[in-house]
Amino acid sequence: MTIDNQKTDAEGATSAPSVRWVLAGLSLSMLLSSLGTSIANVALPTLAQAFNASFQDVQWIVLAYLLAITTLIVSVGRLGDIVGRRRLLLAGILLFTVASVLCGIAPNVWLLIAARALQGLGAAAMMALTMAFVGGTVPKEKTGSAMGLLGAMSAIGTALGPSLGGVLIATLDWRAIFLVNLPLGLAAFVLAWRALRADGARAAADRPGFDVLGTLLLALTLGAYALAMTLGRGHFGSLNGALLLVAALGVVVFVAVERRAASPLVRLTMFADVRLSAGLAMSVLVSTVLMGTLVVGPFYLAHALGLNAAVVGMVLSVGPLVVALTGVPAGRIADRFGAQRMTVAGLVAIAAGCFMLSAIPATSGIPGYLAPIVVVTLGYALFQTANNTSVMADVPADRRGVISGLLNLSRNLGLVTGASVMGAVFAFAAAARDITTAAPQAVAGGMRITFAVAGVLIVAALAIAMAGQTRAARG
Repeated sequence: MTIDNQKTDAEGATSAPSVRWVLAGLSLSMLLSSLGTSIANVALPTLAQAFNASFQDVQWIVLAYLLAITTLIVSVGRLGDIVGRRRLLLAGILLFTVASVLCGIAPNVWLLIAARALQGLGAAAMMALTMAFVGGTVPKEKTGSAMGLLGAMSAIGTALGPSLGGVLIATLDWRAIFLVNLPLGLAAFVLAWRALRADGARAAADRPGFDVLGTLLLALTLGAYALAMTLGRGHFGSLNGALLLVAALGVVVFVAVERRAASPLVRLTMFADVRLSAGLAMSVLVSTVLMGTLVVGPFYLAHALGLNAAVVGMVLSVGPLVVALTGVPAGRIADRFGAQRMTVAGLVAIAAGCFMLSAIPATSGIPGYLAPIVVVTLGYALFQTANNTSVMADVPADRRGVISGLLNLSRNLGLVTGASVMGAVFAFAAAARDITTAAPQAVAGGMRITFAVAGVLIVAALAIAMAGQTRAARG
């Protein structure tokens, strides 16, 4: 990716070589944080055996990481706006790297879970602040290309995790899937330390306060919601309902506190910006649908098409591979034709792919499944890049961290919601108590109904996009 020699915004001027080094450091940070999400999943059976632990215990190795990111990413982004994004990103990379080593030497499952939570905190800083740096580093007309690069690196990390984890476990040991982050983390730290400009000096009297109460409330609210969506492995019980109630009450209390806070974590007036509120809503809906492909796809391929595990893994890797290959081109398209227009184009493609999946017969085999999946993932690459570009384009320098955190949060909320909701729709549509023992015809029928619902959700996102653009044009 080439960035021309141009002035950046009010934060200063940056030459092309330095921009490339900055993007290299940011890209490696994004790769590491997404790799941390996906690489541990493949090790769960091995970890259960190594620690003589139950599946319910070892699943917290994944949940602790995701919960730490989901609950803290907005707060970390806001803290970066206050104390300086460079120093907080460096601290996040260092924490991620040290926590990875602690994971690799953990003597028992509970210390491993605690280390994974620390690793997730470091990843939250890396995710929230990488996009925030783009606005102050890259010329505005190249923002889409930079966002596309970060999106591609995220997809590469997601796609690389299961295969790299499998190779490391087979050739070395489960500890290697965490220790591999040591050299990569050190490389990311050195790149960021050398390439990112020092944070500007700011008098203590001019520095806004950090909203501790708002941070705690938001973390508890998001934690309750994420647990409600993930506990029970698709079975919604009284505990899930109680957690949802806690989350709903948490939202009410959080809004009341933020209205009175002298320096709120999230300025509620920000949501009057149609571009921001619409962008966040669309991101939740699209991520919900994207998770549906990851939840439903394996069951359809294995039980309706009768594929073995190796072939299922190869087919499932196509989607992330498409996103990885098309991220940067999608960014350039957004730069050339306009982010808002390409947001709509991406949504149209996702909707088309979903409705294609809702209509395919099982007799069409792997090609019949892959063709619409490619359409969905192409649309997702274009949407994600264009939507991120549109939301982050004109954000004031002192709010970039928190807005970037909100964007990442909307994606995470969509993913955890999709894992629960789309999984429940699939099980209901297949009319089976245990989807693993359902007849192939039932699984195929469940898949078609699930993606019909997914298509409706994307149509709703399209309506939000069109309404937002209409309101923006009037205002």
